[in-house]
Amino acid sequence: MKINTENIKRVVVKVGTSTLTHTSGYINIRKVERLVSCLSDLHNSGMEIILVSSGAVSCGLAKIGFDRKTLSTEQKQAAAAVGQCQLIDMYDRRFSDFGITIAQILLTRSVIDNKERRLNASTTLELLIGQRIIPIVNENDTLSNEQIKIGSNDTLAASVARLCNADLLINMSDIDGLYDSDPRSNKDARFIEYVEAVTDEIFAMGAGAGTARGTGGMATKLESAKYITERGIAMIILNGADPEILYNVFDGEFVGTYFAPQKQ
Repeated sequence: MKINTENIKRVVVKVGTSTLTHTSGYINIRKVERLVSCLSDLHNSGMEIILVSSGAVSCGLAKIGFDRKTLSTEQKQAAAAVGQCQLIDMYDRRFSDFGITIAQILLTRSVIDNKERRLNASTTLELLIGQRIIPIVNENDTLSNEQIKIGSNDTLAASVARLCNADLLINMSDIDGLYDSDPRSNKDARFIEYVEAVTDEIFAMGAGAGTARGTGGMATKLESAKYITERGIAMIILNGADPEILYNVFDGEFVGTYFAPQKQ
């Protein structure tokens, strides 16, 4: 897949839990280091990077030993409190190696839904980006419950892309992109490189859940794609197994699914 990236400057990169962690739930240090190196390089080239990072709950679960299968809301909130410290400390130390300052932003649905709070969040993001700081955004899982949570980080990433008026959202997943059926169960599934508009037919291709460590799936990614493309922002789904695939997006041809922005 080839796209014109000449006019793309502000990019939201979303990484899921399955991309950041081993199956044990612990951080995949080698992969995180490669991700940070790549993002730092893109940042140094003049791009404006916003990172939406999953992983806090999974890090916390692995660290304090809660059983995911019997996890209560309160235990999940506690795991997020522990895991978020580990996650942001890891990012801070590694981005610092490249001389880059980061900032942590934790959002809840009340921020997204409230006009005044949404404007405050947008203003803060603009200020940080203007200072060449990389914002690292996550949902505030320590405070969120089923009634007030944003949902998956696919949804959060789309909201952040709108908040900061991004040119592109890159959704790094554990799959190459969109197929017309689940490639895990259908070896003849057809890969979809380009989506002009997210229609009911496209939604029908995205049935299925995410991984055990994540909360999203293709359905939530398609909902996010519809939301932001209708607001003039492009989106790409690609496989985050090798974070350096981000170079391919901006240097030339890459494997992934591109969702075209709608004309405003």
